[in-house]
Amino acid sequence: MELIFFSSWESLIRTLVVGLLAYVVLVVFLRLSGKRTLSKMNAFDLVVTVALGSTLATVLLTKDVPLADGALAFALLIGLQFVVTWSSVRAKWVRQAVTGDPVMLMYRGEFLPAALRQARVTEAEVQAAVRAAGIGSLGQVKAVVLETDGSINVVGADAGEDESSLIGVVGHAEPGAAPDPARR
Repeated sequence: MELIFFSSWESLIRTLVVGLLAYVVLVVFLRLSGKRTLSKMNAFDLVVTVALGSTLATVLLTKDVPLADGALAFALLIGLQFVVTWSSVRAKWVRQAVTGDPVMLMYRGEFLPAALRQARVTEAEVQAAVRAAGIGSLGQVKAVVLETDGSINVVGADAGEDESSLIGVVGHAEPGAAPDPARR
């Protein structure tokens, strides 16, 4: 029964020392890797964050894993994330593989049912985003976009005719291009 609640003072001291050192190593590595590591998360960032947390827990609680191994695992995960994000800034195919594209859910006050179904977003969620943006009428909405990090952004109709912020959004026709069939 005593093993359930307390095994030894040595175990507690190891957890305290390794936990403190592992935490410091992780914070230092995250600061060195830049702000992108801590930015809003897309699916890839979420995987890295969960893996870092799992590694920290393993280093803290598993006596067979030395701090140096944990530090190497932190460096490997953060290094891989750096390589992928560095590559995604320079190669469109990497960016699309890692983050995908933003998707238009509503355009000029009209829902885009096919896009809503594909993104698994309800009209009620879009309406909530419109209300959160302080817009009272769907007719006052130029566009609603599901971003690659899962957030929903609303562009008001008073934004003017320049739709440059919508370039690259799935469901938005480029100037002079045929309308996107995903809108229907």
